Amino acid sequence: MTPAESGGSRGRPDEAPFRRIVVVGAGAIGSLYAAHLAREAEVWVLVRRPEHAGALTAKGLSVSGKSSFCATLHATSEASELPPFDAAIVATKANDVGAAAEALRGHSEHAVVMTCQNGLGADEILADAGPWPILSAVTFMSGTKHDDCQVEYELDAPTWLGPSTVRPASAAAGRLLADLLRRGGLRAEAFDDVRPALWSKLIFNATVNSLSALTRLPHDRHFRMEDELTDLGHLARALVDEGKAVAAAAGVELHEDPWEMNLEAVRRGETARGSYRHLPSMLADIRAGRPTEVDFITGSLVREGQARGVPVPLHLCLWRLVKGLEESYLHGAP
Repeated sequence: MTPAESGGSRGRPDEAPFRRIVVVGAGAIGSLYAAHLAREAEVWVLVRRPEHAGALTAKGLSVSGKSSFCATLHATSEASELPPFDAAIVATKANDVGAAAEALRGHSEHAVVMTCQNGLGADEILADAGPWPILSAVTFMSGTKHDDCQVEYELDAPTWLGPSTVRPASAAAGRLLADLLRRGGLRAEAFDDVRPALWSKLIFNATVNSLSALTRLPHDRHFRMEDELTDLGHLARALVDEGKAVAAAAGVELHEDPWEMNLEAVRRGETARGSYRHLPSMLADIRAGRPTEVDFITGSLVREGQARGVPVPLHLCLWRLVKGLEESYLHGAP
């Protein structure tokens, strides 16, 4: 039975429109969702800082790059100020999903809530905090925040979404939200069973993010090169193959080949105009001295492999190395 067959919107009519949407988190991805959705619905953004909320309310949210407009929306740093809503998008880092779930606790229990974190595990955290029907999503779009009220839309790649395996929303709700995203100007595709898409992105992320974090390289030509014995592409391909073996053992037929996704992303970077160079999220975290999402990305793939008896020595090695690198700057190792 697929998630779409086993779930429903639990009290919310499947075809009811999403008129008011809350976006939790206003980093680059959250800002892109909020601004584009505000063209089609009433949007509230829940942020951490009162001054951030005040600036968004007063000035709006300006988008440049692939889109160019200024969105009018509502913002608050106090979850208690949120009005009842039809849908919410949790657009925080994976490490912050717990705090986001607690902020939403007690609000709009029939609303559909969508997670869009890297890796696995966000849905379980959200389900522990409230009864909402859940959509799972991954996104390939990227952007850069220039300040609290300005975001640049750099890579117009899709969001893949569908019913979660944890208290699933209906497939119809997923299609409605995907349509709303498209009408707002973003790319989105809804699936009745989103697991093949989630796993494709998981394997891609576990490979690219971990390698980028450890080598300090952006996602560029090094990730496809296999001419010399020392070329990084050999390791990238071997990591993808480990991930594919885990997916096969889990009974998941991948939506896209993660190796081809890697090659396509490198090509996009090489042909992009201007100075665009894709910086994987783990490398951005390391440069900023923040905890990475490695436990949700590489760690999730390792745990899935161990649960199914599939050896994943390369991913386990990278997980340990990234955790060691985190230790060196988070806890003051000399």
